[in-house]
Amino acid sequence: MARSAEKMDRLEARIPKTLKRMFLRASRLEGQTLTDFVLKSATEAARNVIREHEILDLSQRDQEAFAESIMNPPKPTPALKAAARRYKSRGSGR
Repeated sequence: MARSAEKMDRLEARIPKTLKRMFLRASRLEGQTLTDFVLKSATEAARNVIREHEILDLSQRDQEAFAESIMNPPKPTPALKAAARRYKSRGSGR
């Protein structure tokens, strides 16, 4: 794994010897250092977790309802109009 000019930080973990041996074996099979193997594996796992939590997975029916609401939004209700007025009266100087 290529190192960039980004400032490096340290990450330490205490793991069972059997797990370390497995990581070492896998890293050698991939022709990588243990550090590079662990970083690559952890990076891929982190990206997958983030992607799973960021992607909105909708059914066909839900997709159609979403698109319809964007293309033809409902008229604002009196309560929504009042909330918008209150928001605007607060000004942009937050």
